[in-house]
Amino acid sequence: MKTPWNFARFLPLAARLLSRGRLPTLLFAVASKGAFQGQRLGKVKDDLRLLQALCLAYWRGEYRAISPKALLSVVAGLMYFLSPLDAIPDFLPLFGMLDDIAVLAWLMKTLGDELDAFRAWRNRQAPERLVVLERLPDTPEQLQLEGPGKNPGI
Repeated sequence: MKTPWNFARFLPLAARLLSRGRLPTLLFAVASKGAFQGQRLGKVKDDLRLLQALCLAYWRGEYRAISPKALLSVVAGLMYFLSPLDAIPDFLPLFGMLDDIAVLAWLMKTLGDELDAFRAWRNRQAPERLVVLERLPDTPEQLQLEGPGKNPGI
C-alpha cells in the first residue's frame, strides 16, 4: 500500500517531538480531538485508542518491543490526525476527516505485525494493570513525570 500523500512531511516533526520528550502533549491533544470527533471516526476510533495506548505504554517504559521506525510512523500518524491543515483541511464539513481516517487506516495496515505484537502483549496484562497503564492523568505535565523509570506505581 502506498504511503499517503503528505504523510512524509510529518516524519521529521515526529522525530523532533520524540527527541524533545513531548509525547505526553501529543497524546493529550489526540485524546481531546478523538473525544470531540467521536462519532465521525467510526471504527477508526478504536484504532486511534490502540495507537494512543501503544504510545502511553512506550512512554511509561512498559512496552519497548516496537521498532524505532514503527514508533516514528505512529507518532507521525497521530500528528497528521491532529493537523488541521493536511491533505483535506479539517474545517471542511463532512470531508475534513477523510484523509485523517485514511492515514490511520494505512498505519493500521502497514504496521499490522507491530500492532498485533502490541495487542498480544496487552492481552497478557491483567485488566487492573491495563487500567493504570492506559490512563491519562489530568495534565500532560503529570504524564511527563511518569516517563520511563519515573513511575514506580506501575
